[in-house]
Formats: sequence, C-alpha cells, structure tokens
Amino acid sequence: MEKIIKIGTRGSQLALWQARHVQKMLLDIGTKAELHIIKTQGDRVQDLPLQKLEGKGFFTKEIEDALLNKVIDLAVHSLKDLPTEQDPNLALAGVSYREDPSDLLIINKNAYAPEEVMKLKKESKVGTSSIRRKTQLKYFRKDLITFDIRGNVPTRIDKLRKGNFDAILLASAGIKRLALDLSEFEVYAFNPKEFIPAPAQGVIAYQVRREDVEVRRIIKNIHQTEVSSCTNVERTLLKLIDGGCHTPLGAFCEKDGDGNFHAYACYAKTNEQLVFKSLSYSTSHNLANDLFKLLVE
Repeated sequence: MEKIIKIGTRGSQLALWQARHVQKMLLDIGTKAELHIIKTQGDRVQDLPLQKLEGKGFFTKEIEDALLNKVIDLAVHSLKDLPTEQDPNLALAGVSYREDPSDLLIINKNAYAPEEVMKLKKESKVGTSSIRRKTQLKYFRKDLITFDIRGNVPTRIDKLRKGNFDAILLASAGIKRLALDLSEFEVYAFNPKEFIPAPAQGVIAYQVRREDVEVRRIIKNIHQTEVSSCTNVERTLLKLIDGGCHTPLGAFCEKDGDGNFHAYACYAKTNEQLVFKSLSYSTSHNLANDLFKLLVE
C-alpha cells in the first residue's frame, strides 16, 4: 500500500503555509501527504505574554505528543520554535531553505519619522512579545515604549492598522511567505547582522520519530544541508545559553562563497547590558562554543 505521510501542524495561516509547502515538496518527489491541525498551548493561551507561559515548547509540545503517539508521522514547525532539547524518541530529520531571516519594523504612516533611528517618531508604542526584540529595541532607542502583542501575523497587523500601536515587529519570513501587502504602512528592514534575529529564524523544521526509518529516508530528499550547517551554529549557541523562546538571545550565522562561516550574536544577562559579539571561522567547528564564551565572559 502506498505510504501517505500524516503531517502535524498548527492552524495559523503561516503554519499552514509551511505545512502545505512541505506537502508539495513531498508530492514533487512522489510521496503523498495529508495535513492534521493540532492546537498548541501557545495557540490556546492568547491573553498572556509568552514569557508568562510555563516551560519551553509551547508552540510544539502537543504536536510532538501526536508524533510520539503515532497520530502523525511528521511534525512541521518553525525551527525557531523548536526547543534544542527534544524527547529522545524524536529526531530533527531535516530543515527547509531559509527565507529572509531579518526582522521588520512595520510603522503606521503617522508615526513615521525618516530623520530618526529606525524611522520611528520619539516615544512610539511598539508591539512585540519577544524579549529579544524588546531588548534590542531599547538598546538602539531608549525612548521607545514596548507592549506585548499576541496573535498570528495578520491579527497583529490588524491591531497595528487599528492604531493600538505606532509600530510592530515581525519576522520578514512570515510576511514574505504569506505575500502580505504592507503598502499602507512604512517598513523598516533590519540588517540581521546588526539587529539580530532569533536562532534559526526563517527556517522550517521536519521532526520525526527516531525509529521511523522510512519517513527519515524520505525527508532526507528535501533536507537542505547548507542551511543546517548555519542553523546548527545558532541552535548550539541557544543550547549553551540554555535558552528558549523567551531568552534575550539573537543569533545569526551565514556561510560565504569561500566556505567561511560568519556568526553574529547578542545576549543580555538578567538586568545587564546587551552584549554584541561576532566571529568568523573557516569551519563551523567550535564556532558556537567560542561565541558563547565571548557573550558570557
């Protein structure tokens, strides 16, 4: 009987885009797949900031449970949501191409100030639930006022449209994948080497049961080795800092045409100044470890 892979995904527009993208790639190599939508803690609890939710993996745990219980065969996550520690019976079987890893500042026209840093008027209200983004915003612009914002990408943009905020911060990858029209706003794109994204931002993760050799073999055909060589550096750094989604850590690694790795990171220890560090090596070996030492010294 022909194998039909059951894909587990969250139900947001972006999560469904990612799952359908994987479904199409599998079909292109001759494997059928069907989608199973699973609600996570992060989807259910919308009235609390992310840092108030307990533990790690609040966008992934229920999907991982479905995988362990054989309700699904393949979990599709945003790699930045996937904890670096996972159940020993699960494995990260592959990753996707990387969409633009940068963050975007989406600004209401009446708050746009081209003469200011980030093109945002003084004392603007900025919506973001990410401690990493809040910390970097305050580093570059102490006058900005940050407020928590929850909801999927279109919901957040609608809150901006209604005037709840002067600007919001979102990942460029989600905007591009959903092909959202931002023409009614001003958009300031950050350089990921300066305003540093979440580890593995812009990459989709393919998670399977470790014992499932058949699905692992199939996923190998859509895995992007070059992308994982960089995201492994970013996620190793996250693991060394023992961080999750609410750790004030940014990490970005890229590989140049000559095969050299360039890694950029920022980190804020509790109530301490944000530290920015970068390293370039001809290999990824020890790159995360040495960058970690620079960040915490």
